[in-house]
Amino acid sequence: MSIRVKRIAGVLYPTDELLRWSIDELTKLWGVPEIISKPVPFDKTNYYDDIAPNLLRTFLCFPGLNDAGELAEWKRTSIAIEARSRQPVRAVNIDPGYVDGARLILASTKDHAHRIYLRDGIYGEVTIRYRFKKWQSFDYTFPDFASGVYDEFLSQVRRLWLQEVRDM
Repeated sequence: MSIRVKRIAGVLYPTDELLRWSIDELTKLWGVPEIISKPVPFDKTNYYDDIAPNLLRTFLCFPGLNDAGELAEWKRTSIAIEARSRQPVRAVNIDPGYVDGARLILASTKDHAHRIYLRDGIYGEVTIRYRFKKWQSFDYTFPDFASGVYDEFLSQVRRLWLQEVRDM
């Protein structure tokens, strides 16, 4: 039995041109995004300064319900897209994940105490959870997620998931 989820991807990028390029690349694989979030300045950390000092993050939600067990493959695919963005270093960062009724799960290549190994060097993380009708962070949640700036987008995706699960 597979667990059906809404596939999303967060894209970190320095220019609108690179966002459009990333959306085009992901669309070829996963379909035209159903929802595209507003861009949000990525300014709570300088972790991705190797890409550019000033970045934005936009989230995409893709059509249909997908098998949660494919998360590691989604991350491998996003790594390949990132590699094609090199100018000479990668110009974008793509974080695939999924939303269901209770949580946002993101994939990572980095191990940590709160991440679970999936396969092929990929880990899964419950980044935030939906509880008592709101998104709630954990002590390890990235500051931008904990700030609530993505809650509106995630709630839209969660509503789509609920509707699609009901329609199954």
